[in-house]
Amino acid sequence: MHLTLSVIGLSLFASTLADAAEPQWSQIHATAVNTTADLNPNFAAREAVIQQQLIAALRGNASSLQRSEFETARQSSVQADTAWLQASGYDFHKKENQQAGIALLSQFSAQPKAVMTANLDTVESINLNATGGQRRGALIDAEGQNFLYFLADAMGPDLGKAFLTAYNKGELSKAAALIKASEVSTSAAKKHFNYPRPFLVAGNSIHNVPDDAVVKDNQPYRADGGSFPSGHTNTGYTDALLMAEMIPERFVPLLDRGARYGYSRIVLGVHYPLDVIGSRMVAERNVAHFMNDAAYRTLFEQAKQELRGALEKECGMSLAVCARTTGDADPYAAPQMRQFYRFTMTYGLPRQRTQQSSVQVPAGAEVLLEAPLPQLNAAQRRQLMVSSALAAGYPLSGDAEQSFWQRLNLHDAVVSASKR
Repeated sequence: MHLTLSVIGLSLFASTLADAAEPQWSQIHATAVNTTADLNPNFAAREAVIQQQLIAALRGNASSLQRSEFETARQSSVQADTAWLQASGYDFHKKENQQAGIALLSQFSAQPKAVMTANLDTVESINLNATGGQRRGALIDAEGQNFLYFLADAMGPDLGKAFLTAYNKGELSKAAALIKASEVSTSAAKKHFNYPRPFLVAGNSIHNVPDDAVVKDNQPYRADGGSFPSGHTNTGYTDALLMAEMIPERFVPLLDRGARYGYSRIVLGVHYPLDVIGSRMVAERNVAHFMNDAAYRTLFEQAKQELRGALEKECGMSLAVCARTTGDADPYAAPQMRQFYRFTMTYGLPRQRTQQSSVQVPAGAEVLLEAPLPQLNAAQRRQLMVSSALAAGYPLSGDAEQSFWQRLNLHDAVVSASKR
């Protein structure tokens, strides 16, 4: 969970949004240095607590953590109120949503050779140049997929601590159950596209990262199944976005945490940038789909109210105060994260010439901005999505709906509106 970013000039990051030619990854990833997240002892201490609590949850009642056992570990009955969710009888229509995701990502099969070459070059570069902190953080992200612990480090010192306490005590069990149940599996899409992982490509230079963070058996972290799209990214981004909808006071940092979760998959060398980009698109589409469903929204509001009440109780103050940024000890609220998020929308992959420039917002997509921007009406939120969108022509951008979800920049939309 150490947050390390590729450091480059802001002009290079801005070029991912402008009409200028996209710089090559070799230029972008010229150097990588630690951010204050690695250097700040208070943040490092919080990450250590998250790591320890995750390991304890994975171990359960066993005397030690065994890899064969933790792979099936899930949130406990205390952490997640699955009985409440089952009693509601809500149908998530997972198969239909899986097929919608496959259709949304159909442009993957039409990517030109230059894009696919850059796709492999980029994962090799990020993987090989990752720091020890990045690799440990990526391992913790990977092994904590079935839990919500990773969200705590994007909530700031006070709210993050309150979240961990409430989560373990079962005080936000409705939210924990609903968020995890809202994840739509990428297994059908993986089988459909059947694209090999980067570490399986002949002649690759991927470094297999040994586990020194969770099980600590130094076995290289690997993943099976198809590479496209990323299941872990779909999980992390869905969880982060739904939590952001419940805690709009931390909307942008939580959104950035979802992007960072996807970046971790590339650090480990088990996914390509396109895998991560595609999963972001699908996760955003799925969350918007659920949030526009009246029956889901009823469950969401119940979970949200329980969550916010529990967090205020544990904070001992209002949520607005508890969620405030705290300088260097709150790196996910740092201004640099805006450029990082922009970068993860394209990973510097080649942009194609296109006649398409306008953005068409699918019906209901504006619901994603309702919680962080309640002062805007639906039309204003739709216009904000248009004005803050990524430039056209990047990979996976095809028809109007594909283009929208590929270009949707929720971070910039919220930040730009907040500054007005």
